[in-house]
Amino acid sequence: MSTTLIAMSIAAGIVAFLVINLGVLSLLSGAFHFLFARPKFTVLRSTLGDRGLAFGHKWNAAREPAKFDKVKLRFFNPFGKPTHVEIEKEYDAQTSDFAVDLDFGPAIRDVLETTNLDDASIQFELISSKDGITHQFHYKMRKFLEMFNQASETAEDFNNTYKYVKEKPIYVTESRSFIADALPEGEVVQIALPTNPAFAAAFAGAGGGGAKEEQQENFAVAKVWIEDGCIVCNACEDIYPEVFEVLEDTCIIRPEAPLNDGLRILEAAEACPVEVIKFDKA
Repeated sequence: MSTTLIAMSIAAGIVAFLVINLGVLSLLSGAFHFLFARPKFTVLRSTLGDRGLAFGHKWNAAREPAKFDKVKLRFFNPFGKPTHVEIEKEYDAQTSDFAVDLDFGPAIRDVLETTNLDDASIQFELISSKDGITHQFHYKMRKFLEMFNQASETAEDFNNTYKYVKEKPIYVTESRSFIADALPEGEVVQIALPTNPAFAAAFAGAGGGGAKEEQQENFAVAKVWIEDGCIVCNACEDIYPEVFEVLEDTCIIRPEAPLNDGLRILEAAEACPVEVIKFDKA
């Protein structure tokens, strides 16, 4: 067997080994996520009386970024009354682990007071309206009531433990003042303005209004991105909200953002206090 064939055989063996190991690692990663990183729903103690229902929601926001803003409760009771209850409630959009305590109205009492525990069931859908993502949690009514009655942690307790809130920095602009030297008696102060005849020569040839700023021609952008270090000051989104979206802890470029107005993107980049907005011209 020639040296070339031996080298090719060894190379093929190495490639096969790497492919198999990558496949195994991928399967292990998926299994780990399925077993330990699946979204979790926690029944909490409500502080809103017999109309309230509180719950906590945890998920891998880094792997599945979303803004959850709606919950849909479905109660199924085929052999009792009521046979079906559906309640939908909205709340402030949440981008990381959170808990809410909501007023579900008087219908929630009928759900919680059912006696048909073995046949009835309850389902919760946590919905991200903007992203089209839904997390479903389904329980037999007996199990759900057991969690409901044993709940001691409130939504506030849950948020204090799990919810990460990044406070935006406060910038203070220093104010400075000075006292000018007293002017000699009888001396008249004149301000250099185009309308002041004493300074007409200084503004000659400028149309009476100083040098005109040359208008910059607009341009298209091939790519725009955010580097690490965003302080979520909202300046870029205020200037060009069609391109920039400020989240709780960073800023992102919106999907299908228009890149034909380079001057506004340039303005946003220059307004960024930490200079993390970068772009390439088309």
